[in-house]
Amino acid sequence: MITFGNKFPNVLSLNQTTAAEITGLSDEEVIKQRTLHGKNTLPKGKNLLLSNLIETVTEPMFILLCSTSVLYFILGESTEGITMLVALALVAGIDVLQNFKSQKAISALNRIHEGSAKVIRNGIPLVLPGEDLVLGDTIICEEGSIIPADAELIVSNDFSINESILTGESVSIEKTVGEIIYQGTQVVRGYSYAKVIAIGHETSLSGIGALIETTGKEKTPLQLKVNRFVRNMFLGGLVAFLFVWGYQWYLSKDLLHGLLHGLTIAMSVIPEEIPVALSTFMALGAYRLLKRGIIARSPKTVETLGSATVICVDKTGTLTQNLMSLQYVLDAQIGDSELANNPLPSDTLVYGMWASEVEPFDPMEQSIHLWYNQLCGTDLRKDARMIQEFPLAGSPPSMTHIFRSAENEQIIACKGALEAVLDKSDSDEATRNLWRERAKAYARKGYRVLGIAKGESIKSVPIELSDITFTFCGLLVFQDPISPDIPRVIQNFQESGVQVKMITGDYPETATAIAAACGIPSEKVLTGEEVLSMSDDVLKTKVSEVSVFARIKPELKLRIVTALQANGEIVAMTGDGVNDGPALKAAHIGIAMGKRGTDVAKSAAGLILSHDEMGRMVDAIYLGRRINLNLSRAIRYIVAIHIPIILLVILPLFLHWMPDTLFSPIHVILLELIMGPTCSLVFENETPDHKEMHDPISISKALIPGKQLFMTLLQGVTLTIACTLTAFIAEFWQLGEESMRTVVFFTLIFGNVFLTLYNRSDIFTIFSGKLSRNTMVYWIIGITGGILLLIGFLEPLQKLLSMNAVTARIFLTALMFAILGTIWIDIRKLILFRKK
Repeated sequence: MITFGNKFPNVLSLNQTTAAEITGLSDEEVIKQRTLHGKNTLPKGKNLLLSNLIETVTEPMFILLCSTSVLYFILGESTEGITMLVALALVAGIDVLQNFKSQKAISALNRIHEGSAKVIRNGIPLVLPGEDLVLGDTIICEEGSIIPADAELIVSNDFSINESILTGESVSIEKTVGEIIYQGTQVVRGYSYAKVIAIGHETSLSGIGALIETTGKEKTPLQLKVNRFVRNMFLGGLVAFLFVWGYQWYLSKDLLHGLLHGLTIAMSVIPEEIPVALSTFMALGAYRLLKRGIIARSPKTVETLGSATVICVDKTGTLTQNLMSLQYVLDAQIGDSELANNPLPSDTLVYGMWASEVEPFDPMEQSIHLWYNQLCGTDLRKDARMIQEFPLAGSPPSMTHIFRSAENEQIIACKGALEAVLDKSDSDEATRNLWRERAKAYARKGYRVLGIAKGESIKSVPIELSDITFTFCGLLVFQDPISPDIPRVIQNFQESGVQVKMITGDYPETATAIAAACGIPSEKVLTGEEVLSMSDDVLKTKVSEVSVFARIKPELKLRIVTALQANGEIVAMTGDGVNDGPALKAAHIGIAMGKRGTDVAKSAAGLILSHDEMGRMVDAIYLGRRINLNLSRAIRYIVAIHIPIILLVILPLFLHWMPDTLFSPIHVILLELIMGPTCSLVFENETPDHKEMHDPISISKALIPGKQLFMTLLQGVTLTIACTLTAFIAEFWQLGEESMRTVVFFTLIFGNVFLTLYNRSDIFTIFSGKLSRNTMVYWIIGITGGILLLIGFLEPLQKLLSMNAVTARIFLTALMFAILGTIWIDIRKLILFRKK
């Protein structure tokens, strides 16, 4: 037997290095190895700043601005050309900076959940970031962990791994002492000690770095919708560009003059703010989640959160506190013992101890240890040697340990699910039924029950469990109380329109009792056997009717999730074990626990709850809805404000009393610089009313649904009419071309501010007092006002923009018509939602 004292777990060792001999590297050796070979990091991907710069300079708007600048210089209008170059730098700089910050935020989130490594240094076990490993380190690999570097096994106990990341084969592979394990592979069973032989770019995983680079790069549904929308707008802009260019060329007989008009209309049509707003909203959403202790691994998860309609939760550690304190010992020979009042030593407790790990990490085994030490004295296993282990397996599961004592006696102990232990025992059917009923009685009260059996000594080491004759000892009864805040959390889920379904491997009676205490509907229960026997169509019907699933094996979780999705549900699911990986990946939102979740579960999940608190998921869902609602408003605002810009460029072609060039590229780009921050900053910072976020958001709806699209177009058209009327009044007053341009431009800027204010809520007016406090509104209004003051009183700027100084008449006219063109939005709210 290998003894680690209080430092290391007990490890079966047959002709291999003893763990007691392992001390690992010293601090001096670590420094030396790091100096020679560097950190355990894969080759770096693309430079974020450079890749964003390349992406920006290939965008349509950048190309349009470049073309316009060149055209101005060709026409000899150097002041306008230089202005366009400055605007080009501003637009490109803002775009690069926002995209860079967004990607840096996502990269930072990814680094937070990167795997850690358990390592022995100076004879002491430590937990370090995986990148801190060096050659020669001794790592401890446990079930559920991901191998942090290539290493050679020096101690192995029932150890198998999944190498699908390298080979594509999902079958687990047994590994023994002397074999190599590879970075990125997953431990399926057992534990081992291994010596690191390759790190960083020398590992086998670095050979598939190209694949890693592409991981998580797929477009989300919302990104695809945005891309389609922008592409269609671009095609529309291309058609408008060709039409205006040709028409102006025909009228003026000047090719370059026509091209300048065409570029103006193209710039006004392309809504380049929408992709920027999308990336900004998702990155800032991930950051807001992080501040609440929730790590989002991809934009897709942030996007989907607001659409969740069902959340599937496990019982132990999620709804309950995962304490598993031993309350009762039911012994077949001496009777029942309530440990709090009449604790008695018994074979049930003794053999439960022999069937546990020497250094327990499972809460149930820790409780067994605690009571054994109090009632039975010295742990005799410290003087015994484990000669065989049948690890936790089967359905329902059980495990068996075989020891050789100091007196050369064989000790065989088994523990696990009652059905599994009874099936192995020599008890008659009447006795089995008696114990089943006793177990159900405790299960109905919410207790968890383990069966215990002892095996008869045999001469040789058994090859199969069937070689052993077991005698049933009794039951260990554990209590795992629900977390105090869980009933409130469940109620919050239900109030937000999200169904809660509990999936557990425990008894139906236990599951029902816990569900009822938590507030989950528990009238109907579906067991694993029933799920297994159902067709897919029947299961689809049942999962919509049932909220409690008991005796569910991990592989059946995937089938339940798939059935819910087939019903059109958007499914969030919690999980922490190795076998939860497929279901977590299949769910729309996989949720892993940050503290007790395995690395496999974390890598498969889209969200990680760093503090293992389910209540944070309610916040996450509401935040997801907030992001969706605010992004929808931002997109509608962008479309609405682009309509008057587009029409005011086109209308002079048909309204000949307007100047031939009402707006030039300089005016359009100035409007773009004002509008961009508005949609990204003001709308992202909004906090919608709780009533607006009450229902899940449909993930399949159009980017702008029909009714909202009509209202959006109407907003743009009415503001266009207001601007056109101010132009007509300027013509009526015979103020001249520059004054007309001034009053129309000011009307459009004022209208932009009012559209921003009115679109902050679909229900409440700006005077209702029910809008959230948003400091960004004041900043945007202040900056916009400052720009208008500069235009109104700075003569060089007026000359550049071909405008006049702003008189009181122009200012009041612009303000009045901007109000008239937009105030109907709030009047409509008063009529439709006056009771709210």
